[in-house]
Amino acid sequence: MKNDKSEMKRAFLALAGGSLMLLGCIIPDKSATAPSVAPGSAASIGGGASAPAAAAAPGVAVGKDCGPKALIDDGEDGNNQNLPNDNRGGYWYTFKDKGTTTVEPAAGEEGGTFAMSEGGHDSQYAARYHGTIGTGAIVFSGMGMNFIDPKGQYDASKYAGISFWAKKGPDSTPKVRLKVPDSNTDPDGGVCTECFNDFGADMTLTTEWKQYVFPFKTMKQMHGQLAPKLIDVQATRNLPASDATN
Repeated sequence: MKNDKSEMKRAFLALAGGSLMLLGCIIPDKSATAPSVAPGSAASIGGGASAPAAAAAPGVAVGKDCGPKALIDDGEDGNNQNLPNDNRGGYWYTFKDKGTTTVEPAAGEEGGTFAMSEGGHDSQYAARYHGTIGTGAIVFSGMGMNFIDPKGQYDASKYAGISFWAKKGPDSTPKVRLKVPDSNTDPDGGVCTECFNDFGADMTLTTEWKQYVFPFKTMKQMHGQLAPKLIDVQATRNLPASDATN
């Protein structure tokens, strides 16, 4: 990520416009997480260090852990809308800079319509995007979804974080970032001076499906620089998808 005056480069994997970008679920806020638990680990879901190891086992549906109303999307309907649980129902999309960066499915502002890809972790479909980051002063690419449509604020106060399965393509960069914009970092909020510097978390993806768990309270803003690299990511509720890479 690079801070360029008041604008922040968006990471490959990013939640945009008050939305989530990965297949998975929102974690119900049931209990405090022990400080010793590493952010992004399966043990950080509510139960702290004593959380059962089975929560991270491949093949365990995230929806089972979070509950049906917390499920954001599992891709099984094959469309580009997230599940209308708990008054959600926004749409998936990709986005990119206005330069030489390429992304598939095509970015929404360029007329593209997102479509799920076949193959997922114990599922038929997954959200996948791929392409190449270009060069320039400000370069970025990402996949995201709005929680609601039309875009607006969504009250997620009864949830503690986000969980999903993801992997990268064999020739793709492993470094991606999850971003969760809010009214303080999205330009539509009318208050940000350094817009797009959203709270989030870094990930190092592998070519194997892995469950990622990020409590909201561990998410931070950041600065830095991300070099141009090939992107190919897939994300899903049950391991097979994600930069979400495939």
